[in-house]
Order: sequence, then C-alpha cells, then structure tokens
Amino acid sequence: MKNSRNRTDSLLHAKSYSFALRMIRMTKFLQEDKKEFILSKQILRSGTSIGALIRESEFAQSNADFINKLSVSLKEANETDYWLNLLKDSDYIDENSFNSIEADCGELMALLISSIRTVKNNQMKKENTP
Repeated sequence: MKNSRNRTDSLLHAKSYSFALRMIRMTKFLQEDKKEFILSKQILRSGTSIGALIRESEFAQSNADFINKLSVSLKEANETDYWLNLLKDSDYIDENSFNSIEADCGELMALLISSIRTVKNNQMKKENTP
C-alpha cells in the first residue's frame, strides 16, 4: 500500500486500500472494454467507500462513533458484494475475476466484523469493571 500516511501496520487499512485500487481498475475495464457505465459507477462508489470509512474511523469522537464508522464500512462492503454478483451474473465479469475479487471483499467483511466485535467486547469489559 502506497499512500501519504503509509499505514502498512494496519491490515484493515492495507486491505481496504488495495481493494479500492482493484475497484478503480475494474471500473476502468468495465467502462473502456465492456462499455458498462451504470453498475460500474455503483461498485466504484461502494467499493472505495469501504476504505474511506475506515480512514474516517481513525479520528472518531468516541467508541460509539468508531463502531458506527466501521459498521457503515461493513454495509458498503456488503453492497459491493451485491454489485459483484450482479456483474458476474450479467456476464460483465468472468467467474475467475469474480471469485478473486469476491474473496477479497469477504476478507474485508470478516476483518470489519472482527474489529467491531473487539471494540464492543472491550467496551463491555470496561463497563463491567468496578
């Protein structure tokens, strides 16, 4: 991952940034080679917003705000998965491309779920500590 803040220490940041780059490249392919403009714009928006929301969560004002940002990011990942399935089932992307990108999307979703659970569990422990 190459960006101005160089977040190589965070797996979630690195994976979401790489995924956003894949979404940009796929959108370029869909628009230039397949002449598809509607679905490609939708998947570009949802696929790149995953990482943007993760970045936003860094400066969350509270644990609740942090959880909310990651939860919205998870919703965007789920939406991206929907668009991926539509692109595959409408033959805009082949099975191999779909499997590769969908696996990355699933991995991001799993990382987000794990991060949200961890923060919630830590919050519960703090609340239950006398």
